[in-house]
Amino acid sequence: MSPEIDRQVVISAAAEVALPTRADLEAWVGAVLEREGDARHELTIRFVEREESRQLNRDYRGKDKPTNVLSFPFETPPGLELPLLGDLVICHDIVVDEAREQRKSTHDHYAHLVIHGCLHLLGYDHIDDQEAEQMESLERTLLTQFGIADPYRLVDPESDA
Repeated sequence: MSPEIDRQVVISAAAEVALPTRADLEAWVGAVLEREGDARHELTIRFVEREESRQLNRDYRGKDKPTNVLSFPFETPPGLELPLLGDLVICHDIVVDEAREQRKSTHDHYAHLVIHGCLHLLGYDHIDDQEAEQMESLERTLLTQFGIADPYRLVDPESDA
């Protein structure tokens, strides 16, 4: 079963052309959920401008700057069974800037951040080294399914790689 994704776009129309398609999002989220055996399949992915990302990051994480992806897991009230996974908020401008800096395609960077964010929604974290290695290993495995290189491999900005 494909995940049900509410794709919300609140960025300029010019920037929207570089966003992942609904099919891309469903494939990336679906790969995470299938790998994790998670039955929840509804989430919202919201593409935002820097200011909204900054406000949310400040209000929920105490960091007054925009960030690439924020994850908001849905906490099911006791006694209810809902298929809701949570929300991802992705700042398009940050994704584009990071992809350029890291010398990778915007599409591949989006795939990484959606997978990374979904793993956070499922309870994964990277606070300590052991958690980080486990999460990064899963990300590498999932991205390989889409022919995407290791996002943690360092790229020398002087090379042609």
